[in-house]
Amino acid sequence: MGVPLTLALAPRIAPLLAARIEGLAERTPADLSFGNLWLFRRAHQWRWHDGPWPCISGLAYDAQRVALPLFDVRDAPPGELHEVVRRHGVLFPLCEGETEAVHSAAAATFELAELRDDADYVYPASQFRLYRGRALQKKANLMAQLQTAHSLRVEPYAEHLRGDALAVLEGWMHDKDKAPGEADEEACRDALAFARELDLDGFVHWADGKPAGFLLAEELQPGVWVIRFAKGLVRFKGIAQYMFHHFACRTDARVDWLNFEQDLGLPAFRQTKLSYRPAFLLRKWRLRLRID
Repeated sequence: MGVPLTLALAPRIAPLLAARIEGLAERTPADLSFGNLWLFRRAHQWRWHDGPWPCISGLAYDAQRVALPLFDVRDAPPGELHEVVRRHGVLFPLCEGETEAVHSAAAATFELAELRDDADYVYPASQFRLYRGRALQKKANLMAQLQTAHSLRVEPYAEHLRGDALAVLEGWMHDKDKAPGEADEEACRDALAFARELDLDGFVHWADGKPAGFLLAEELQPGVWVIRFAKGLVRFKGIAQYMFHHFACRTDARVDWLNFEQDLGLPAFRQTKLSYRPAFLLRKWRLRLRID
């Protein structure tokens, strides 16, 4: 059922996603962009289902069957929601305002579940510009060490720089002891190849003339950016802190908030993302049929 997610579907799906996130500002979930869905289409086995209540079905990171609604769940009658869930899986992700779908008329049929692993980490951009305070002092020190030890150069990402970015990706895979195809390598390669089509923006960084790191981000709302990929080579200590700082300090675009996405329940991800002191964790909900 349904059809695989392709770039050709972007004109149909992207406006539906835009309608769902309109006005959410920094509380926009990182999941709800066509580019994000397409980049991770393999991992989630996403499929597009058209109709009066369109959705994208697939698997969550924890392998639960999910349906990402491309309509306002508050407008759908309980019977229609029931049918979507029955056919495709729990509705996910739902934002706080959308949880009103579980009103008194539907409470006997549905229940909401919230997983800590699903929550996005959201930070004010000013935090990365300054790295101020005791909690972030280590970040500031690492960045200062990098700037002292190496001659740095930065350029906005463009197609002609893809080779250098791929060299970083390959080095990062080696540093992390990852086999080809593990981690987010395939999605990252697609992002580098289709950055313009997916509205990804970012920079490539060099240290002493050698590719050292790259960062690609997507603007979800005016001034609200989600960091899709940030890869730096371990031998250039402090490169990650510097890349975040540089992106937050850019003057050619408005940068108010940075979203680091979810941690997937992975302890190393959680520790790293918490170390940057998020302003809040963006909660998301799963709407499922009630089991009594």
